[in-house]
Formats: sequence, structure tokens, C-alpha cells
Amino acid sequence: MNSQHPQLTGAEIIWATLVGEGVDEVFGYPGGAILPAYDALRKFPIHHILVRHEQGAAHMADGYARASGKVGVCIATSGPGATNLVTGIATAMLDSVPIICITGQVGSKVLGSDAFQEVDITGITLPITKHNYLVTRAEDIAPALREAFQIAMSGRPGPVLIDITKDAQQNTATFSFEAAAPAHYRPHPMLQAESSSIQQAIELIQQAKRPIILAGHGIIHSGAEAQVLAFAERQQIPVASTLLGLGAFPTYHALSLGMMGMHGESWVNNAIQQADLLLAFGMRFDDRVTGNLAHYAPNAKKIHIEIDPSEINKNVRADVALIGDLRETLDLLLPLMPKKTDTSWIGEVNAMKGDAAVRDIINLPDNGHLYAAHVINDIWREAHAAGRADQTVIVTDVGQHQMWEAQYYKHDVPRSLITSGGLGTMGFALPAAIGAKVACPEKDVWVIAGDGGFQMTAAELSTIVQEGLAINIAVINNGFLGMVRQWQEAFYEKNYAASPILSPDFVKLAGAHGIDGAHVSERKNVIPTVTKARTSGKPFLINFQVEKEDGVYPMIAPGAALHEMVRRPAADPLLETAEDE
Repeated sequence: MNSQHPQLTGAEIIWATLVGEGVDEVFGYPGGAILPAYDALRKFPIHHILVRHEQGAAHMADGYARASGKVGVCIATSGPGATNLVTGIATAMLDSVPIICITGQVGSKVLGSDAFQEVDITGITLPITKHNYLVTRAEDIAPALREAFQIAMSGRPGPVLIDITKDAQQNTATFSFEAAAPAHYRPHPMLQAESSSIQQAIELIQQAKRPIILAGHGIIHSGAEAQVLAFAERQQIPVASTLLGLGAFPTYHALSLGMMGMHGESWVNNAIQQADLLLAFGMRFDDRVTGNLAHYAPNAKKIHIEIDPSEINKNVRADVALIGDLRETLDLLLPLMPKKTDTSWIGEVNAMKGDAAVRDIINLPDNGHLYAAHVINDIWREAHAAGRADQTVIVTDVGQHQMWEAQYYKHDVPRSLITSGGLGTMGFALPAAIGAKVACPEKDVWVIAGDGGFQMTAAELSTIVQEGLAINIAVINNGFLGMVRQWQEAFYEKNYAASPILSPDFVKLAGAHGIDGAHVSERKNVIPTVTKARTSGKPFLINFQVEKEDGVYPMIAPGAALHEMVRRPAADPLLETAEDE
């Protein structure tokens, strides 16, 4: 046998290819059709993390990818194992996260016969993957896997699924990692910022009196944080962030406005509506950002820098489209832009904020009620005071607590907030935090979840214990599916159908898994308990019993324009903004 190019089983080729791609951690769950791969795993230096549900595997791969910037890998068997990945794959697809999903499939001879645990997973996942493969021969495994890694990471990142039949895993083939290399990546022919478009963009920027940068997730994907900062400072342009763009531009910076959109700061949305130029950097004009499109930034020209040509003019018409990698495009633009010194527009925007640039919740008198906003701000304050703010990753679930986190936790560094944006997947936080902690063991990782979403994937607590991961968990417990309740209150005449939710004692539940915990219902106990959790060196769960009836404000009602915000009721004790009305 040629030692340079050994004969390996398809199962061994899977792992050998993953090793070649630099993979050292995978998240998965064994079963019949993928067992040959699990049998071969012992021969390779890859650590396998056993999940409790395959949805958790996909979310862990996702959290790993978001925290590290590398590709996350998850593994499942055929049939129900593969279909359980679907929600996690869709989550990654909508947020442009590079993950590789490897599934076992029944033997090629019985494909299409409704064999035991057979399902057409490539057909099912076609709309929610960048690409997918059905591999029926051992010799095709390495080329498919290597191409999958290239596709997942190139251009706009996303998930790729490889479905491998059992006989392909069992049969042998010659393995050469180099020979399996995909063809050289050729960017989309449109991915070239035309010099005429660059010139048009420069003219629009120079003419603008009220420009705003819209900072999206693409800044983090592109690694363009320094370029965006230099651009904003050179042109004196304020920066508003999408939910997934938080951390791409430091919150403490004088030009940072905070989050825009449905639950964004009121002055940010008003500034966008008054702007004469929007510079969209790696964002896709999602409906949660724009509100009613007919009334969105009506007087503003739009410059859209975007790597995915299909996003141009999809939701909002661009006056100038610069299609390409954001960092490369800004590197082209920056030297051509003369410095601006006029700060009158920044003064106008700052005046919209009122007396202070943040919601002044810190100095509110303690009235005996614990609000989720207090909890989240105190988690930030504790990390900041300990000098750990830049070494803390917050992973949220979906709902009110997610919006409060975006409003009250200050993200100054990229990849410090991991959250499900486009799909809004409840149950995301706990497994995604496991992926983030595996990717960044030196960082403090916090789960912030509601009592509803937490129960969807709570079984992964045992994965945390089995892997010995020191993850901190904050359950924001208000006895409701909080965002559902808020919508029912606002738009369904307070018909709270199916939104009150009974929960177990979360501290006892954590204890059953072998995790210490504490109940907190008073503000004075928040920071001491948070410190105890962070410094314990072990997983720790805190059940925060918070105000039941609290809502997230401001809020833009469905179909309303960006400036038509529902404000916090005057009787509500929590200040909505510094310029509270």
C-alpha cells in the first residue's frame, strides 16, 4: 500500500478530512446510519461532544462558529437525527453562520424505499443551506467535505450539509487530502466594486449633511471593524447598529448611537428618518430594522456595501451598490475620502438623546421590584468592574430578555453577543453557549434566557456537566412567554392565550444535573450572586424572579413607520430613555 495515499474506509476519510481542515471539536449524537463514522473516531485527534438532542448539536456548532470565526461541525444519524438538525441549520442560514452538518444515510441500495430511519434530508434542507450533498461512494467523501468547507466560509457564509450513505462509510478508497482540494474559489462576477460606483459613493458622502452608518453583522464576518471605525471618525458620521451588528462598533465611542429598529433607541430611529444619506455596511435591511418600507428614511440616499448580490435592492433600493467584501471595499474608499470637520449633525443627533446617552436605569430608587433591565445592566457592570467586559460573551435566547440585553448591555468588542436574529429561535442560548465556551474556554460565557426558551433545550445542562464547562446561566423568569404576552397586551386586547407558563424550580433542576444555583428576587443580591457565579470556576445557574408585567420599549408596531414608536407608559417606573416623555 502506498503510505503517502493510504486506503481508508469512508468513515476514516470523514475524520481524516476534518483533521486536515483544522477541526478539533465536533458536536453530535450517534445512531445506526452514522455508526461506522463513530467507530472510526477513536483513531483521530478530534474531541466529540455528546449532545442531548440534535437541535443542540446544530446550535453548538453555530455558537462555536460565531464565537471563533471558524467553521462549526455537527453530526447526526439519518431520519429523526437529521430532521432534528433542521431548526439549527435554518438559524445558521438566516444569520449567515458557517457550519458543516454531517448526517448518516441508509445504504445506497435501499435509498428511496422508505427504509428504516430514511428521510430525504437533502430535499428537506435545500432551502436552508448554501449547498448540500448526498454522497454514495467512499471516494467522493473527501472532495465533498473539502468543497463544503470552502462554500461555508466563502462570500456570505452559511451552512452546508453532507449526507453520507452507510455503505459509503463502510467501503474503502484511496485518501489524499491535497488531491481532494476544491477548485480555486472564484468570487461571484459581480463582486467587484466598480470605479464609477466608488466615485458616485464619494460624491454622495461629500454632499451629505446628515449621514448615518448602519452597522451590520457583515462587519464582523469581514473583520472590517478597524476600517468602519476609521471611516466613521474621518467622516464624522454617527453609527447605528443592527442586533447582530452589536459589538462591531464600540458602544463607548462618541459616534456610537446604539441599536436601531423595532426595539431600538428612539433617537436612533428618529435620526435615521431625518438622515439624507444611509451607508449600509454589511446589513440586509431586515424588516425589524426598517419598519414600514414606504416610510423608511424617505429623504435619504442609500449606499449599500454588501457581499451577497441578491440582497441589493431586495428590500430597499440602493442609489449606489458596492458589491464586495466590506473590508476590501472600505480599504478602497478610505484613502479617497477627504477628512470632514463639520460636527453640526452629530450635535443634532446628540440633542435628540436628551441629557444622557444611555437609559438611566442604574440610579433608579430600589422599589422592591426586580426588573430584567436591572439584571442585564448589573451583569455588564459586574464584568466591567472586574475588568472582564472584553473577555465576556453573552449568548441570549429569543424574546424580551434578548431585546433588553441589546439595550442595556454595552458591547464594545466583536463576537461578544451571540443571538438568533433572523429566525428568532427559542432554545438557542444554552446549546449555543456550549459551542461558544468550547471555542473560547478562556472567556466568561453567560447564557441569558427566558423561562420559556430555556425549557426548550434545558436537557443540555447535562452536556455542560459531562464536558466540565464553567458556563454561567441567567434565567430571566417572569412566568410568561414575555414577548408573546407583550404583543397580546398591545394588539390582542390583553387576551393572554397560552402565554402564562409554568416552570420547574430551575435551581433544583440545575441541581439534578449537578450544577449549583441560586434564586434572586431583589436588586441588592444581583451583583453579589453574579460575582459568585463568575468566579466559581464551575457552571452556575441563577434564577432571576423578575417583574411579570414589564414590557420592552420603545416598540414599533407591525406595519408602522420607524419613527412611530410606542413609548413606555408614563406610569411605568422604568425610564425608557434619558429623554423619557
